[in-house]
Amino acid sequence: MQNIKGMEEKDMLSINISDVINVVKLITPHLIALAVILVAAIVITIVAGKKEKTTRFMMRRQSWIAFLLAVIVIANLICFGPMSNMITLATGNGEVSDKTIDEARELSEKIAGEGIVLLENKGILPLTDTKKINVFGWSSTNPYYGGTGSGGFSADFETTSLLDGLHEAGFETNDELSEFYTAYRTDRPEIGLFGQDWTLPEPALSTYPADMLENAKNYSDTAMIVIARSGGEGADLPKDASDKSLTYTQNSEDYKDFSKGQHILQLSQTERDLFDKVCADYSNVIVVYTGANTFEMNFVDEYPSIKGLLWCQGLGQGGFPALGDILSGEVNPSGKTSDTFARNIANAPWFNNFGDYTFDNVEEFTLDSGDPILGVSQPHFVNYVEGIYVGYRFYETAAVEGLIDYDKEVQYPFGYGLSYTTFEQKMGDLTINNGTLSVDVTVTNTGDVAGKSAVELYDTPPYTNGGIEKAAVNLVAFDKTDLLQPGESQTITLSFTEESLASYDDKNEKSYVLEEGDYIISLREDAHTVIDEKTYKVGSTVVFNDANKRTSDQVAATNHFEDSQGTATYLSRADHFANYAEATAAPTNYSMSDEMKANYICNLNYNPEDYNDASDEMPTTGAKNGMKLEDLRGADYDDERWETLLDQLTVPEMVSLVGLGGYQTMEVPSVEKARTTDCDGPASITNNFTGKFSIGMPSSVTLACTFDKNLGYEYGHIMGKMCDEMDASGWYAPAINTHRAALGGREFEYVSEDGLLSGTLIAQEVIAAKEFGVYSYVKHFAMNDQETNRWNMVSIWAPEQAIREIYLKPFEIAIKDGGAQAVMSSYSYIGPHWSGANDSLLNKVLRDEWGFRGMVITDYFLGANFMDADACIRNGNDLMLVAYEMGDNTVNDQTSATGIKALRQASKNIMYTVVNSRAYEPENLHTGLYPWQIAFIVVDVLLAGLLILLEVKTMKKFKEI
Repeated sequence: MQNIKGMEEKDMLSINISDVINVVKLITPHLIALAVILVAAIVITIVAGKKEKTTRFMMRRQSWIAFLLAVIVIANLICFGPMSNMITLATGNGEVSDKTIDEARELSEKIAGEGIVLLENKGILPLTDTKKINVFGWSSTNPYYGGTGSGGFSADFETTSLLDGLHEAGFETNDELSEFYTAYRTDRPEIGLFGQDWTLPEPALSTYPADMLENAKNYSDTAMIVIARSGGEGADLPKDASDKSLTYTQNSEDYKDFSKGQHILQLSQTERDLFDKVCADYSNVIVVYTGANTFEMNFVDEYPSIKGLLWCQGLGQGGFPALGDILSGEVNPSGKTSDTFARNIANAPWFNNFGDYTFDNVEEFTLDSGDPILGVSQPHFVNYVEGIYVGYRFYETAAVEGLIDYDKEVQYPFGYGLSYTTFEQKMGDLTINNGTLSVDVTVTNTGDVAGKSAVELYDTPPYTNGGIEKAAVNLVAFDKTDLLQPGESQTITLSFTEESLASYDDKNEKSYVLEEGDYIISLREDAHTVIDEKTYKVGSTVVFNDANKRTSDQVAATNHFEDSQGTATYLSRADHFANYAEATAAPTNYSMSDEMKANYICNLNYNPEDYNDASDEMPTTGAKNGMKLEDLRGADYDDERWETLLDQLTVPEMVSLVGLGGYQTMEVPSVEKARTTDCDGPASITNNFTGKFSIGMPSSVTLACTFDKNLGYEYGHIMGKMCDEMDASGWYAPAINTHRAALGGREFEYVSEDGLLSGTLIAQEVIAAKEFGVYSYVKHFAMNDQETNRWNMVSIWAPEQAIREIYLKPFEIAIKDGGAQAVMSSYSYIGPHWSGANDSLLNKVLRDEWGFRGMVITDYFLGANFMDADACIRNGNDLMLVAYEMGDNTVNDQTSATGIKALRQASKNIMYTVVNSRAYEPENLHTGLYPWQIAFIVVDVLLAGLLILLEVKTMKKFKEI
């Protein structure tokens, strides 16, 4: 077992200097008052020295008694005032049981066993003839387990290392090599929230002792090379790894690891030197890549000695035994790539429009925050120039249109993965019933060993040149077989709706449109390799407008993001991608247009009074109706009793409830609403205040590569169970933003480049967690697909079709199919409007179209130039993710009817979610004083008694003098 301290450990809330500064500011008046009283006591003591004995005694004794009383009073004011929330959070209880940890480890190994992808196997695997392996590469002693930030792990749990996983499978590894790497460096450089060290530790080949290399040849004729790439919250992977502004320690003084223009998802020079040597010395080489971001694997073609290649995407603290089992043949790999492996990432259509782009004419929206982390808040932008052509949708369509030579651009397609056995998949007839299309696929294991097979169904819609943009290939359904023995068959029914074949027309109909024509429904081994296909004919075009909305929508979808179009040129399939060069070039215009400036909102130009509606009537507040929140457990969202309950709320209660939502929802005395605890961590449940964690699970990418819905459910089940044991009712996860770019810093936390795969698996997580009464905050809604400048006002410019079909799609599935009860908005702007105060996103789409009934919380509330509680609640965001008063998280307008109505609605959304959670199960419900408050009161009483006794003794002594 291995301790992971210094590797992918959690970025604790306590290290955020901004929080420390803000908390100190909150209690500064109290500390000043205490200092003044202390000085007064000292002055009185000095002055008393010139008085007669009795007066001197009384002045000194009374001044210090008064000071002690002041200490007690101010301590109470601080602890029951600005520090109350944080003390309550810090004194919470609950931790994961050993039994559940064991279950989580077992599930981690199971997920890893189905998620590890076998990319290459030239007859070397499984390793049946050798049990000794020379494991090369520094990352063999420090592989990638998972990301950092909210997705990181705790060192409290032992981690099964890569070498441990091999050993548990019965393999022996060369200790001399491992000790050499451990001596070089023991910890992985940290890529954290507030700083990134991109160093790739790898001993220069010149430092390898000759006798060690010779001993290795004698030890075994089989070699494994392990490489890794880390990601983390706060920064994207470097597009130019030679950039001198990066923190990077070279492995040799004789050369640079990366030359100018090389990105970090290529082999470094030190790694290449190692590959040269190992592949020259050994004819049987296996490469293991540990990292969530897809890597350029061209080295496979350059080194004939490489006979096997496996992708381990972040196996968590208990997943690496699966690698050993796959190598030994105990487990037959069945993972499929959740993203496309491009041969040259720099050729991807997003590459020139991913990173740091700052507007050059936005002085009126620029503010020096004074925050040591945020610095200057200034609007930035990113143009999503590729439109809907993300991932395999681009490569497959570009190949059809003759823009690219597919084999020269794609090494491993989306949905690709090898097995130790072979399968035959036969496609039955395509049927339709009440708008649902179905096809039976019979899968037969035609090989010699048992195995599982993913089944992938795609559609190719009819395309009219210059018409609605359409990708040539789209995943429409998937599933996975049980473990099939040799010769065994299983029939799987794949279903999807006719409506799901529609494309969004953001130019003409401004709605979803199912165009007439032939839709080719194909069964494929991966996104590129067709097994069989059927044709589904749509006789006439169907427009899903107000008169004919999609059955899954509550309100017909229509354009709500026209102002997100911006001035960029977007990639179009028209005339065989004729505008490719223009559309995918780096931006040349860094100016915000006057039209966009007129619509741009941030704290510098937001005034709630500008948005008040004179016709609004002031709601009732502070009524004595005698209702409790628990009376509405299970009640419909539109139950009229909600209005009676909401009438009881006072304005201060509502202000606190919506403003102080960091890792909690506040108690509300008037309706006896209980406080709840919310925890962070998509892969490891984290209570930053109590310091309690769960074990770290495999990354979402590993789960995605299983293509197994059942494992999505099991993942959510164990996370919900761990939340329950940690007394957490809310879970700040799962994260389902899109893998737009291979260099995305948070790819480990997100799922895939495909919205259907992402949304389907995450919906299962949400369903399972809900069975424990846990509400999952699916995040980050929306367009939070890169980390660069993430919390610094980044406007995403994209066509509405891409927004809906690509970036909102996984959220839509999680809401509609998973029944998600909570959503976390993002830092991103969609065009000129921040997602956290975006009426189109949070009300018109999320609530009106999709029918969401629950609460929306901000991402961590930074007090930046764009986060404002008043703007939030007026536009559909209910809760501020911060645990203390910091200014903008307190609603400014507490008097207008419009403002109070918004407070009331936000309060309802929060309470509706909470009352239907585990917090209101009888064994969990708590609405009284907390233990620390009771203890504090007891101590207060004792101290008051001591002060009275001291005063009595003082008076007695005074009389004696």
